[in-house]
Formats: sequence, C-alpha cells, structure tokens
Amino acid sequence: MQKDLSNYRKSYEKSELTEEIVKENPLEQFQKWFHEVEASDGVDEPNAMTVSTIGLDGFPKSRVVLMKKFTFEGFIFYTNYQSEKGKAIGANPSVCLSFFWPNMERQVIIKGTAEKIAENLSDGYFESRPTGSQLGAIVSDQSEVVPSREYLEKELNNLEKKYDGKEIQRPDYWGGYLVRPISIEFWQGRPNRLHDRIRYTLQEDFDWKIERLAP
Repeated sequence: MQKDLSNYRKSYEKSELTEEIVKENPLEQFQKWFHEVEASDGVDEPNAMTVSTIGLDGFPKSRVVLMKKFTFEGFIFYTNYQSEKGKAIGANPSVCLSFFWPNMERQVIIKGTAEKIAENLSDGYFESRPTGSQLGAIVSDQSEVVPSREYLEKELNNLEKKYDGKEIQRPDYWGGYLVRPISIEFWQGRPNRLHDRIRYTLQEDFDWKIERLAP
C-alpha cells in the first residue's frame, strides 16, 4: 500500500513575522498570537497543544492535550501523574510543547521543564470540572491496559452511584504541570517556503535572546 503525496502544495501568504514587530518577551508574543487565533474563529480548540516527552523506553512520544492556562511563568496542563506521560516527566522533565494553527499558518514550538503545580491549584481546577470529567479522572488508570470499553463504562456507572449527591475529591495521582520555557520559536508561513522563524532563548540573566532561523 502506498500513496504519493508529493503533489500536495500550498502557498503561505497570510502574514509575516519580523524582528521589528515581535514583542521583547515571548510570553507576550504568545498571548498576542493566541488572542488573534481566538478572534479568527477558525480553530475549534486553539488551546490544543502537542506534548512530547522521552519515555521510560527511551523513545520520544507526542500526544495532544489541552492547555488550561498560560502566564509569564509558563504553560499549564492537567493529567494523570501515573500515566505514561506522567511517568516520563517524572524521569525526565525536559519536554516540548507545540501549537499548530493552520488557519493562521502559524506554529509555536516550546522547549522547557515540567514541574507539578501546587496541590491547591490542582484542587481548584478539579473542582471546576464537570462531574463527569471528575469521575472520568478517577475511574481511568490512564495508559494501563483495560479489558474492554464495557469495563470502563461499568466502573464509571459504579462511581456515579457511589458519589451520587456527594462531593468528589481530587485524587492525589491527578493534577497539573507547569512547563517553564527555556526556548520558544514562532513560525509564520511565507511564500516560496521562505518561512519566518523567530526564536527566543532564555539567558542566564533571565532576559530573552531573539534570533532569526533559516526556514
């Protein structure tokens, strides 16, 4: 089986990214781009990002999760700490995040270090989730092998009965990670594959070095 994709072509012509217009701080630049993507109404989940880790088996693995907050400290997402990604982060906290917004012809690639956020912050977010999502976090031994879909649905049904009318506490194996960036690259598609790539690199004095990369 094969399919030749060599004729797939697209010319990127929607915008540009120059040293003269980028913000001095990459988190401010990210905020600017994120708000523009939100306003464009062309992406269902602009906060969807790819998280790449180095697994315990030595292989990199990427998966899409939802960013739930970004600040001047970094980017926050939530997961099961005992999942494959959680174990990978525990062994090697160096991770890569990436956003792809095709309607704006933009990518953002972030290298950084992941750390667990404070328990009270995880508690607060867990309490804000719908009941079904709370129970889903409890019932799922994320990344573990399960016998069937029916097994999961039965376990969820049992939990719904157990917690009917009761407050649901966040399990200690579920919570948030903050990724503190050391490098953030902004990619803007341009004609003739001469794309704009502007990279910010964190320096020892906590300033950001701005460089243009060849496409």
